[in-house]
Amino acid sequence: MAVSYMDFTAPSTQFTSTLSDNPFFKKDAQNYINVLSVKQLNTLGNASLLDIFLSTDNVVEPHIHQNSTELVYCIAGGAIVSILNPFTKELLNFTIAPGQVANVPQGWWHYEIATQDNTHLLAIFDAPIPEVIFGSDILRLTPASILAHTYCLDEAKVKDTLAPITDTVILGPPLSCTKQQTPPHSMQPMMNYGGMNMTQMAPGTHQQANQTQHQGYHYPYRPITGESETYYAPLDQPFHPVPFLYRRWG
Repeated sequence: MAVSYMDFTAPSTQFTSTLSDNPFFKKDAQNYINVLSVKQLNTLGNASLLDIFLSTDNVVEPHIHQNSTELVYCIAGGAIVSILNPFTKELLNFTIAPGQVANVPQGWWHYEIATQDNTHLLAIFDAPIPEVIFGSDILRLTPASILAHTYCLDEAKVKDTLAPITDTVILGPPLSCTKQQTPPHSMQPMMNYGGMNMTQMAPGTHQQANQTQHQGYHYPYRPITGESETYYAPLDQPFHPVPFLYRRWG
């Protein structure tokens, strides 16, 4: 969409920009995000992008974009793009390699995990400045008493569990993290259990099998084939973000 109100003869008109001059977030030398929005390039119109660099097992934390669709294009390396379909309650996991894309509809809960070092992703948005709600903000800013009461949890345990989240994470795990974790990318695709194909199992049973076979993360990822794969996660309700927690990338 063209910027119809733009005076393209003005001295302030911008036609080029260097992404490395526009940092959004930096975790370390291998994990960082640069941004390009209408703030950096005033002729951009109704589009924007993030230039994302990740090393193995680093995660663009779970989040939503309430004002734009996101097209994730893999330039180098590889990543798993996970999307929660709020209508079917399915967690869809797509492994993308260079030249492949995954599309995230506007307002859908999603995250990206690098499966290789030197992963380079380009996230393209149909908004001049994409807005975002991060999962870490929802977890740390929602009172533990509300979470405990709403979901019938132990408030003390909720406080203890969420206490380390003191700021917006954006790229996880944080550098301060010392917890031993199973690398998510090292999991083999959860296609069968004891010779039984997932499609032959009753709904919900492969979740129990996964808990028996593996500890930690469960990412039943696969290459893009055009087919869907159901993850029977305990998601009884669609995710409803807290609207006042949004922030802008740019």
